[in-house]
Amino acid sequence: MMAINIYNEWAMCAEDRESAGETCTFDVIVLKFAVILIERVFMKITVMGAGAWGTALAVHFAKHGNEIALWSRNPQHMQELAENRENRRYLPGFTLPDNLIVHTDLADALKNAELVLIVTSVAGLRESAQLLAENNAGHLPVLTACKGFEQDTGLLTFQVIKEVLPDNDKIGVLSGPSFAQELAEQRPCAVVLASENKDWIEQLVGSLNTNVMRLYGSDDVIGVAVGGAVKNVMAIATGLSDGLNYGLNARAALVTRGLAEITRLAIAMGAQPKTLMGLSGIGDLILTCTGALSRNRRVGLGLAEGKELHQVLKEIGHVSEGVSTIEEVFNAACKYQIDMPITHTLLQLIRKELTAQQVVERLMEREARFE
Repeated sequence: MMAINIYNEWAMCAEDRESAGETCTFDVIVLKFAVILIERVFMKITVMGAGAWGTALAVHFAKHGNEIALWSRNPQHMQELAENRENRRYLPGFTLPDNLIVHTDLADALKNAELVLIVTSVAGLRESAQLLAENNAGHLPVLTACKGFEQDTGLLTFQVIKEVLPDNDKIGVLSGPSFAQELAEQRPCAVVLASENKDWIEQLVGSLNTNVMRLYGSDDVIGVAVGGAVKNVMAIATGLSDGLNYGLNARAALVTRGLAEITRLAIAMGAQPKTLMGLSGIGDLILTCTGALSRNRRVGLGLAEGKELHQVLKEIGHVSEGVSTIEEVFNAACKYQIDMPITHTLLQLIRKELTAQQVVERLMEREARFE
């Protein structure tokens, strides 16, 4: 990345000087290189969670100059990563950069950290925050990169962290349309960093933005978190429709009506409508509902084949947040009195109250109304 920036700066300098009848000397190039280094602030980041997404983020930020400490609660897995310098379980084929250090001891991983990135499942989020407190690291800035509602409490990811670390004023979420595989391959993507602390997020976007992962800031953390959570539910519905061969018309209808459900719930919870028209809303929804790498879409495809849910999840081999989120989304819809028919019928499918075919029939037989 740095070499590309230097070349671009040199090219711009040469063009400007040539138009003025001058030449771009080596000292000017060196000066511009120094400016780039000064403006680019590298960080020590501790990544908690070594699944596919956690590893992809760790590899990405390491490749772009940051010092990365990677830790998970499974010491055997971490030992494998340290020995192989590759996550063969969840993200095979990508070598861990030299500036990515694998840790089995969380206290060591947290030394000199400037940012903690929690990339566990939502179910493991609370424990991760508690571990920060136990290791005298509850004051460190925290970003969550998992999507969903906590079971039983119905809290969004950032709300879980705030409940455990009430004195921390630098808590946010990373969300948007992004698959681990493509990020590890250094293919371009764009995501959102959101927090109630607008000044902090603005600084963080400036520090972590790269030419591979373009970052946008937002202070609508509720909208960003709800969009990321509920789109997983809609992806299951879309996978179900595709698996039943209902075609592209049905897929488009589900994505559109799914966005309507997400938007209604998010606004009721305090989100700004425009947030759902952005990367963490419609952007993430489109990717997860249509992308072949989407785990939640694959859940729907498997259920359409008549497989049992536990069998589908076993075959996928990774966490599918949409399954554990469905009930909490429905509970939130009831709490805020929001009509969410796609969510409701999917919950009935998971509870075995409806078949896959009946889910679609119920949705199509709803009373005609204005959009």
